Amino acid sequence: MSRGRRPRSRRRTRARVRRVLLIGLVVVSLLLTLGGWVGFRGWQARAHLLNAAGLAKELSAQVVGGDAARAQRTLAALQAQAAAAKSATGDPGWWLGRQTPYAGDNLSAVRRIAVAVDDLARLAFPTLLRIDLASLVPKEGRLDLARLRAVSTEVSAADRAVRETTERLRAVPTDDLVGQVRDALTGLRAELDRLAGLTAAADQGARLLPPLLGADGPRRYLLVSQNPAELRATGGMFGAYAVISADGGKIRMTGQGASASMQYFDPPLRVDAEMRRLWSDLPGTFPADVNLSPDFPTAAALYREMVRRRTGTTVDGVLAVDPVVLSYLLGVIGPVAVPGRPSLAANTVVRTLLSDSYRDLDVHAQDAYYAQAASAVFDALFAKTPNPREVLTVFARSVAERRILFWSVHPEEQRVLGDSPLTGRLPEKDTVPRVGVFLNDGSGAKLGYYLRFSANLTVGDCQSDGRRELRLRVTVHSTAPRSGLDKSVTGAALAGDPYTARTFVSVYSPTGGAVLGGRLDGRDTAMGSGTDRRRQVTVANVEVKPGQTRTLDVTLLTGQTGAGTAELVVTPTVTPWTTQVVTAPSCDQ
Repeated sequence: MSRGRRPRSRRRTRARVRRVLLIGLVVVSLLLTLGGWVGFRGWQARAHLLNAAGLAKELSAQVVGGDAARAQRTLAALQAQAAAAKSATGDPGWWLGRQTPYAGDNLSAVRRIAVAVDDLARLAFPTLLRIDLASLVPKEGRLDLARLRAVSTEVSAADRAVRETTERLRAVPTDDLVGQVRDALTGLRAELDRLAGLTAAADQGARLLPPLLGADGPRRYLLVSQNPAELRATGGMFGAYAVISADGGKIRMTGQGASASMQYFDPPLRVDAEMRRLWSDLPGTFPADVNLSPDFPTAAALYREMVRRRTGTTVDGVLAVDPVVLSYLLGVIGPVAVPGRPSLAANTVVRTLLSDSYRDLDVHAQDAYYAQAASAVFDALFAKTPNPREVLTVFARSVAERRILFWSVHPEEQRVLGDSPLTGRLPEKDTVPRVGVFLNDGSGAKLGYYLRFSANLTVGDCQSDGRRELRLRVTVHSTAPRSGLDKSVTGAALAGDPYTARTFVSVYSPTGGAVLGGRLDGRDTAMGSGTDRRRQVTVANVEVKPGQTRTLDVTLLTGQTGAGTAELVVTPTVTPWTTQVVTAPSCDQ
């Protein structure tokens, strides 16, 4: 019997082998077929994605530029290409391919790009093309508030769609993408960042402008000119101001004044303990020093109270601008005349206000000219009919550079602004480690016009307690001449030599972080220290002679974060900073 069983056992074994081989052949065949299908669909998706990315970038530029007719045609083509890319990456074969090692990550990334671009084509761009952005810009001195409120919902929906799509595209890993797809994605991200700036400005404007401009009753504001020739943390010394009234969407100037005319306050206005430890009572004593701290709401509230005490004028908020903002606006609306003074033009207004005026005018006439200049530019903006998209682009750029700052005495309006750069404050909690570099003149002079700044922030090693080391390098260079400047420029010459600029450089750690130490030109240097809203602060005195460059190195720690990136926030200056952030892998990689 045992001999009879062996043939059957061998037959069963051979049958199992045949079944295994047959199954293996089927599996291999399916894998080859799947690979060929995914490859074919990948070729299709790649072609559609390249087309869609190019069209989306083109359409974004047309929306910003206001070319509605071409934008409609581009939108139709984009929707077709985006839908085809989404379809090519959405079938079961593609899904199975995404589960495989190595290739799966790349296929998943391509799928996410396809879905994001399709959402952009279906949700964001059609809404943007329906919105009349002209409703966000005054016409003949008045803003149509009813029309503005009517488009507010659509503006918010468009902004939300652009932001969500931008965030999804930013999260797509690019290392393993095909070169052409990676390049198309990088270009699309850059264009969407530009578009997101415009839609964010439009959304905040649509929600805030009606109450701000008197839809619910008259309002008054201080329009303050920050003078970066004498640096302060938020941008420049508060020199001149205008009182702006708004009622039912109509805007007009009703008064002017200057910080110098208010002299000083004794006893000083109250400032919080942290600010007093860093700057003593100066912010509450001198109107020109209210913004030694980079927190604009604090500075604006102090200045508002100072104006009220000296003039009896109570306002609903403070709007601060600098001459660089005026140059951006003049680029849109053209030259503007100032009665009895030199006209203002985009390419010369900064030099006119921050250099020529010191040569040609006395100090009181300078303050009056600053106030007249800011008012004249805004009057021209309200009176003319500029391209609304160009105006919004200017405002978006100015806000991103922290050159336009606004504070409202009404808390609900501040809540709408949230953590926007328009508020001029550092958040009390970082989502990404954020380092602040803020500047205050210590010369008692107007040499800030001649200073040039750069900053390099490098993300360093991971610490055992979950923190990361950050290495900051700040350079300060002076282009000032060695002689020939008016005494109104060299001022009090507190550094000793009238042509040496003294700048107090305040470095703010990320929230929950720390400042470990600093060196000036490679040598240990004495530095002041304090805290401000959960951030450690160190202050270095950097004196720069004409033609000289000084280098300040500061080592910091983040709070507990494994993030391999960081952000820099800096005081806006006459000439924009040169900045670089060098990232590193996350600590958990």
